[in-house]
Parts: sequence; C-alpha cells; structure tokens
Amino acid sequence: MRILIAEDDHVLADGLMRSLRAAGAAVDHVSTGSEAEAALLTSQEFDLLILDLGLPRLHGLDVLKNLRARGSNLPVLILTAADSVEERVKGLDYGADDYMAKPFSLQELEARVRALVRRGMGAASTVIRHGPLSYDQTGRVATIDGKMIDLSARELGLLEVLLQRSGRLVSKDQLVERLCEWGEEVSNNAIEVYIHRLRKKIEKGPIRIATVRGLGYCLEKIPG
Repeated sequence: MRILIAEDDHVLADGLMRSLRAAGAAVDHVSTGSEAEAALLTSQEFDLLILDLGLPRLHGLDVLKNLRARGSNLPVLILTAADSVEERVKGLDYGADDYMAKPFSLQELEARVRALVRRGMGAASTVIRHGPLSYDQTGRVATIDGKMIDLSARELGLLEVLLQRSGRLVSKDQLVERLCEWGEEVSNNAIEVYIHRLRKKIEKGPIRIATVRGLGYCLEKIPG
C-alpha cells in the first residue's frame, strides 16, 4: 500500500514512517498543509492519507475539505492533539474515515491503517485468495495450498498489488507508483526482474502472471 503522511512533528513522522515501512507500506511524508495539498493534486495514487490537523500554511481540515470537494474517496485517518468531541465531530463531518488523538499506540494505528485500506479497496477480509494462492495482508505471508512461499519484501509488495487487481491489467508505471516512495529509483527493467523472480515462486499451480507486451501484467488462473 502507498501512504501519504501529513505531519509537522518530524520525530512523530519519522516513527510513523519506520513503523509503516516495516509493515510493508511505501510511505511519503509532507510537513505542511500546502505540501499535502500539492501532493494530493498530483497523479500519484495513494491508498491512505494520515492527516495531522494542526499543519502550518494550510489547516488539516482545509486539506480534507478540498480533497472531498474534488470528489476523492481516498481514506483519511486524522491525527490531532486536540481530543475534544467538537474536533472529532468536525473532522468526521468533513469526510474523515477515522480519528486518533495523540499520544496513540503504533500497534493500534497500524491496525486502523490496515482496516481503512481494506475498506477503501472494498475488502472485508485481511486475506486475499486467488485459486490455491492466499495472501495474508496482516501477517504478510503468502501460501499456495497451505504451504508458505518464501518471498522478499519487494516480491510481497508486487504480489499484493497484482492480487488486489487480479484479472485486470497492471502497467509497469502503476507498479512503480504502488511500490516506490518519492526519490526511490526503480526502473522498468527492475520491475521485470521482480516479476521474473515472483513467477518462479508462484507459477507452480494453476496460477500465472501473464505479460501483455508493451502494456503490463495480469494475474490469471489457468483453467483446469
């Protein structure tokens, strides 16, 4: 998953980024409301916005209002030091999906992040299944016929994107966007290498990663 954190407390932001990256997410960070607004206006596709309300230059609520005014359904988790009922009601009425008051437990935040991303993708379960292939998004474990597959962090991320869009074409550019953070250089050739490695590990049953030359990849089930 790709997450944008808008938080002006750099110590807190660093802790959040470390925690979420360890959980397998690609995480980008901005420290002002205007930077958050600019990031959300790009073509970059995020799975979740973690938004501090007390941002400089543009208040978090204004970032949220503008986001919803553009018709975006991006899940938003608000963070704030103000834990008044009035603040919570205002944030939720403006379109936030969830709310956490500082200080908070990183473990709880990670669980809320997973729940919001699942909801945003229309999935109720933490496990994605594709024929005999299963992927547990919480434990980040992939299995085929109940047997665990040994995958690197990058391979797991790639598999997750393909599973979330199984049966649909995913371009190399889309894979780079989903897997890589700002400033991280990953070429199309590198994506081909990751796909090749993933194929060797999962194409043992009625599953294949089809290549549509010049367009991208699609996770398919081979008819039995």
